[in-house]
Amino acid sequence: MSRKNFAGTVERSYKNAMDILNRRRRPARPTSKPTVSYAGIDRMPDLKGTSDLHGTPSIIGMEQWLQHLGHSATDIDRLNIIHVAGTKGKGSTCAFIDSFLQCHSERSGYPCKTGLYTSPHLIVPEERIRINMKPLERSLFAKYFFEVVELLSKKDPEDFEVRPRFLQLFLLVAFHTFIQEGVDAAIIETHHGGEYDATNVVDHPVVAAITSLGMDHVNQLGPSIENIAWHKAGIFKHGAAAFSVVEDGPVAKVLQDRAAAKGVDLKFVNVDPSLPQDEINLKPSVQRLNCSLALAVVRAFIRRKASTVMDSYLHPDDVINGIRRFSWPGRFQIIAKQNNRWFLDGAHNEMSVDVAGKWFMEASAAIQGPYPYPRILIFGHVTEQRDATAVIRSLASSFQPGDIQIAIFTMYDPVQDFEATTENLVKHADLSILQDFSYVWTARHAKSEVIFTADVPHALARAREFGDVNGGMQTLVTGSQHLVGAALFYLNQPSRL
Repeated sequence: MSRKNFAGTVERSYKNAMDILNRRRRPARPTSKPTVSYAGIDRMPDLKGTSDLHGTPSIIGMEQWLQHLGHSATDIDRLNIIHVAGTKGKGSTCAFIDSFLQCHSERSGYPCKTGLYTSPHLIVPEERIRINMKPLERSLFAKYFFEVVELLSKKDPEDFEVRPRFLQLFLLVAFHTFIQEGVDAAIIETHHGGEYDATNVVDHPVVAAITSLGMDHVNQLGPSIENIAWHKAGIFKHGAAAFSVVEDGPVAKVLQDRAAAKGVDLKFVNVDPSLPQDEINLKPSVQRLNCSLALAVVRAFIRRKASTVMDSYLHPDDVINGIRRFSWPGRFQIIAKQNNRWFLDGAHNEMSVDVAGKWFMEASAAIQGPYPYPRILIFGHVTEQRDATAVIRSLASSFQPGDIQIAIFTMYDPVQDFEATTENLVKHADLSILQDFSYVWTARHAKSEVIFTADVPHALARAREFGDVNGGMQTLVTGSQHLVGAALFYLNQPSRL
């Protein structure tokens, strides 16, 4: 297919949009230093240890591509962006922000339309782009996607195939969608990092916020927590309100130093004491912190953007309604199927799985009932970005021996189109990683029964079999957002198990 007539020869369907997007994925994270230098970008700072910039920073090209689409920096500014970075809790914080803005809008009329961009998705890719909290309809996704593709290919057809990568292209579609849809408040979650992240093409966010930080994406952002904090703080911009959850001393200092260098007044946020105590959406405690950060962000946003005195505050009813309407599938989610209960959390790093394990024990104990249903773990983690055995080790440490009766370790396909096929697309993958998980797990939980499955449907079916035998079960599904997304898909379509 000639690149010069690319837009004219491909049917503008959702399926073809997905095919093009998936061809833009990198096979692996870069490990070599850039062969060329970029203006304003040299290398990661040596805050602790040694760190170097690897590959081409994803922010490179974003400004030019937006210009090719006809979108100026002023067009982006009109979206009134709330920019969110961090290691854990980004998605939940963004969802809380969106929920509070929606409730304020219903009472006051502002903002009329919100946009939300997050990644990765759980089940279907269009979940990454939301209008008024709802994933973009597939027909609209295809429409805006091919508008972007056509404009970029016409601008420079010979270079188009090697230009935006998967996440860059997705973000370009998000910006284009939000502008075309007339969004007047957009919440943008970073991919990872901040300083060199593609989302940092935003020059004038209204508010920038950083969620809890930890050791993740170390190869690209590390090697130290201070380096990671430096990258995340790259989203601070002069003139924007800036918030972070309370961090330990060295991390807080990096954030403060970067804020000061940019002329930004950084405010640290702790748990808001006014939050209600008994709301299910504020459990576990980490959600109270995410919610508190979201509240601070929304209050600052409304003060800056609301047009009347009446509109310029968040009413207590907005807060309560926003908490109750909060929904972020796959994070601390419980699905009940008769006496079988599935606890799903897309934890994917050492910090997050520790919280997930403790949440599972607390929540399952609260609804255990009179019968001692078996507790089951379904875990999978396919990644080149972090040490998967360290993740399972952290999860194992969050339980006491005897807490988990059955541990099911499974594979999954992180880019599987669940609606196209139920075949296991990783059947030829190296399953030895599951044995590694078993070694780590049984070192602490020797009495747990360990089961290996090659895909998610079989893992869910095995857990359900134990529930059938015992009159019920309680199963934690964690280890990856892709794993949880697959589990949600099949739990919603039990005939496919």
